[in-house]
Amino acid sequence: MIDWINLLRACSQRIKAQVLALFRSADAGVGFGVGAGGDITKKIDLVAEEALITTLRDHHVSCTLISEESGVKKIGSEPSDFYVTTDPLDGTTNAVRGIPFMATSIAVSTAPYLQDVETALVSDLLHEVTYTAQRGQGALRNEHKIKTSSTSSLEEAVIGVDFTTSKKKELATRLAVALEQTKHLRHLGANALEVCYVADGTIDAFLDLRGKLRVTDIAAAYLILREAGGLMVTPEGAEMNVPLAPIQRVSFIATANKSLYEVIREGLAPAGRR
Repeated sequence: MIDWINLLRACSQRIKAQVLALFRSADAGVGFGVGAGGDITKKIDLVAEEALITTLRDHHVSCTLISEESGVKKIGSEPSDFYVTTDPLDGTTNAVRGIPFMATSIAVSTAPYLQDVETALVSDLLHEVTYTAQRGQGALRNEHKIKTSSTSSLEEAVIGVDFTTSKKKELATRLAVALEQTKHLRHLGANALEVCYVADGTIDAFLDLRGKLRVTDIAAAYLILREAGGLMVTPEGAEMNVPLAPIQRVSFIATANKSLYEVIREGLAPAGRR
């Protein structure tokens, strides 16, 4: 029987050591071609993934690794027993530039679909904060149980929005009505960690409507948020039962509660509207 929570903690600690050795260094941003997820893989991404794989092998774990860097990799003699979906370094640009906001994200499931994730960890690599969750057992920040906020008005809410896209005008148009009522907007550059901020009540919602974020980035945060009492659905309100695959892209609204989701949804223009 694998103690996944402690194993994922061991993975994150080894990743942290390797990433911090390169944080803000000249070598961190050296490119090594296009990764399985479609982005340029940096040296700091590679060392993070290698640290994860080494830890899994050191613990003699069999699994199928689903990573935005190397794609799908079989590890051990029975790789179909478990699926480990990961973004070993969420916030690569921050790491290369020295902006102190980045995390590692690891999710474990017995089937390759988002709704099958059973164990999750998102660890802040620069601060002593780790979020974990197991299906049906709630979510933790370090060792303390967390829950989402009860905020239901845009005027009071702190909301994160990812505007990292060349189609900013289109995205701003779609969000215009909702954001006009929102006083406090944020985006910190590591989406998994920002969704966990919704989970523990630090912020009240996080929106990514670009259609370019990989499911590997948010597989762990998805479970953590839901176990904390929050909601993560498509912009139209549908469940996100998407395949766990390096090329799978998602758009979502993550909120502290259903009431806040409904308020945000009412303020969205239809996709494609100019």
